[in-house]
Amino acid sequence: MSFWQTTKELEDSAESFVIATLISVRGGAPQDPGAKAIITKDGLAFGTVGGGKVEARVIADSLEIISKTQKIDPIHVKWNLQKDIGMTCGGEVTFLFEYFPATHWPIVIFGAGHVAQALTRTLERLSCQITCIDDRAEWVDKLSIKGLVHPSPKDLVKELDPNSYFICMTQGHAKDTPILAEIAKHAANCPYVGVIGSKTKGITIKRELKEMGIDQAFIDRLRVPIGLPLGTNHPFEISISIAAELLQVRDSL
Repeated sequence: MSFWQTTKELEDSAESFVIATLISVRGGAPQDPGAKAIITKDGLAFGTVGGGKVEARVIADSLEIISKTQKIDPIHVKWNLQKDIGMTCGGEVTFLFEYFPATHWPIVIFGAGHVAQALTRTLERLSCQITCIDDRAEWVDKLSIKGLVHPSPKDLVKELDPNSYFICMTQGHAKDTPILAEIAKHAANCPYVGVIGSKTKGITIKRELKEMGIDQAFIDRLRVPIGLPLGTNHPFEISISIAAELLQVRDSL
């Protein structure tokens, strides 16, 4: 993989990492300026800044940064290879350490139809982790991300992160309602749960959930319709309105 592919994969998997860049050298040094390495909690994930003692020190310092968990500003360090690193050569190296803490923003979409196709393509540009589930393999195969095919999507709810942002956009409320009932049981306090559709559809779904004994607090929090009131009914414009609402909720917490 390339450098950028590696960073994208780490962001998508919600894994923290440090990028260490050799920005200048004086005298003898094991690499040229511009050399980069990506370090995760498991060590060197990509690239090299020279190997040996210099790289071992870079990895050790990067692991220390990752262990702090909070966001920190970029760090410049200058090492004398003999005094600070224990090498026989007497040069100096200057490194820039940039920390990218994991962004944990799980979004679960039930349904892989036209709007879901657009929504996943919109969201995959953001720092979030997307799960899209449908019982139709032919629609899951059209996704730009790796989706999940399951004959009964509601049965997967109990395996999902209860802090997910849940979106239902299946073929109709007959499939949405059982999924929502499972979300109410497993993730009643999730930050976001909503269904695509009209206000009339929302009235029907909420009535059915109440008849099923679902807690009223969950029903009151259920968003139907979803998305900010903007744009047309074009799938991508709908997806933008939904993504905007998700961002609005995320940034309000």
